[in-house]
Amino acid sequence: MNYAAIVQEIYAAFGRGDIPAILAHLHPDAAWESWSVDHSAQQAGLPYMLPRNGAAEVARFFEALAPMRFHVFDVLSLMAGGNQVASEIRLHVELPNGTHVHDEEMHLWTFDEQGKVTRFRHYLDTRKHLRAAGL
Repeated sequence: MNYAAIVQEIYAAFGRGDIPAILAHLHPDAAWESWSVDHSAQQAGLPYMLPRNGAAEVARFFEALAPMRFHVFDVLSLMAGGNQVASEIRLHVELPNGTHVHDEEMHLWTFDEQGKVTRFRHYLDTRKHLRAAGL
């Protein structure tokens, strides 16, 4: 299965604002921002870094992004191995409070054998995001 192509489809849907198309790629029990150790952004309550499970909760992740204005969201590269895809992202986003975040992130996508996303994680500069959010 070409997991990198699925990730490309997900990012294309994100660019169109087509959240239902993204959610259709999720396993019913998909773990979104699920970490087994403490995560400072989650502890601080950063809305777009909170853990979520399943499509209904992941939809709330996209609701948390809705008031943000993305000036740049560039997928710089995709790296696939086994059932995972890592993507390097460059972004410039304006938060609802008017602050701006310029960051480079890694996204880690994990898939099942049917090509459904079972886990997703952001790897980002949490301090930068917390500061911009006023947390």
